[in-house]
Amino acid sequence: MDDQSQHTTAGHSAQSGSNTAVGLREMLASPYRSYLYSYPHKTAYRELNPPLPLGPLWERENTDTYFLYMHIPFCAARCGFCNLFTLPDRRDDTHVRYVDALERQAKQWAPLTSRRPYSRFAIGGGTPTLLNEIQLNRLFDIAEQVMGLDPTQASISVETSPDTVTESKLEIMKERSVDRVSMGIQSFIEAEASAIYRPQKPQEVERALEKLTRYEFPLLNLDLIYGLPGQTVDSWLYSLERVLSYEPGEIFIYPLYTRENTIVKPDDIQRQGPDIRMELYKAARETLKSRGYVQYSMRRFAKEQSSSGSKELLPYSCQEEGMVGLGCGARSYTSEVHYASKYGVSYKATQSIIADYVATERYDVADYGILLSREEQKRRFILKALLHREGLALSDYDQRFGTEVLSDYGWLNELLSEGMAQLEQDDKGNQVLRLTEEGLGYSDAIGDWLISAEVREQMEGFVFS
Repeated sequence: MDDQSQHTTAGHSAQSGSNTAVGLREMLASPYRSYLYSYPHKTAYRELNPPLPLGPLWERENTDTYFLYMHIPFCAARCGFCNLFTLPDRRDDTHVRYVDALERQAKQWAPLTSRRPYSRFAIGGGTPTLLNEIQLNRLFDIAEQVMGLDPTQASISVETSPDTVTESKLEIMKERSVDRVSMGIQSFIEAEASAIYRPQKPQEVERALEKLTRYEFPLLNLDLIYGLPGQTVDSWLYSLERVLSYEPGEIFIYPLYTRENTIVKPDDIQRQGPDIRMELYKAARETLKSRGYVQYSMRRFAKEQSSSGSKELLPYSCQEEGMVGLGCGARSYTSEVHYASKYGVSYKATQSIIADYVATERYDVADYGILLSREEQKRRFILKALLHREGLALSDYDQRFGTEVLSDYGWLNELLSEGMAQLEQDDKGNQVLRLTEEGLGYSDAIGDWLISAEVREQMEGFVFS
């Protein structure tokens, strides 16, 4: 799974260094405010005028390694909770034209990003394995032969879905050194899947999982969603137990978010009765802990020994700078600029944006995105570190920005007073601001609390098409 849009109330003052508009306690009263998997959110992006040439942009990037991402914006059907950049389209000819465009883009970008090796490579979507075998293989060829990916020193991840798991596609992924396969299941209860317009039967999921486990990829990631219409604690734990029976190295649990631009509307969920998502989350957290899974974020639980097999992986910062995003809908991140294609959700808008991408001959400027001020770079650094188990090392912030984080943002102390975080020492004696177990459960409220007033205004001004 990927991003979900977010809209909430007023933000906080960036200039004053205080969080005066909305207090943390008020935010915590509504724990499921938004999923901020990246910052700034794409709804804060706008036309860049003038467009920025990519050459100078990447020449200034100083990270040691890059993350290569390819976005395949096609799926078999649009799920009711989904507002990602994806289009239901199974046609091979559409897929061929799209991969042709992606290769054309890669050939133009490769000289600009060849200064650093890639430590991570991911193919997401949509559903990349909706592509036929020839086109799926082409993606790996583009990564290796055009972009210069060395598969022996990079973690390689591919998203799939139960209905697209076949022996031939798994063979390709095995041959191309894929070490992480991620599959969204969401629920093993057919009625729950149907309630979110996800056309899958439990038997199909079981068939796909049996195939996946036979291929023994170094890391299998499975996704579930809690808070589905009609879901109970018992039915939620049933789905979780079914997932655990396949012993995946990694499990992501996502709270259901619905927005006005998704098929399932907020009113559809409200009619179900009280919001039990926190109860479901805590039940899953305790079950996963009892089975030996370590919690790395609100959503991610993994076995300690999960790895990428025998590869000697290059390091990559959790700050996710140096993200090279190929394909329509992919984002690229440098320390100063985030850019992408335009964003749409409706079928018509998505179809139009993809058509423009396929027809484009030159991809050498960033014309849609956001310039990150020093203030937003600081917010991003805090948010990306704090919402993960590793926490925010105060010395890392000091080294990066030349100031002290708790002086710049004194209101972060509210996390300590509310029991959402604590100051600890790591094994090197450095102080780390780390969310408590309780705080991790409130990550979506805390992340929303960290959004600057300027970015929030941009997000709230975004017009979905």
